[in-house]
Amino acid sequence: MKSYTKIIKIRSDIRFGKPCVRETRISVYDVLSWLATGMTQKEIIKDYPELSKEDIQACLAYAADREQRIRVA
Repeated sequence: MKSYTKIIKIRSDIRFGKPCVRETRISVYDVLSWLATGMTQKEIIKDYPELSKEDIQACLAYAADREQRIRVA
């Protein structure tokens, strides 16, 4: 995914400023947690039809980008 910035939004009035998918209240953390517990993308989309495969990929891209920026002291 080239850019997740059109999908992942950070607004102080939604989920206390946590990064979320578009204008939903579904956070990147939520999506990553579901994937970590073994849910498939198909299962996530079935439970949350407002999400798309592209949204889930954007969450992964956002997390990868954040991981890359972590500095080790």
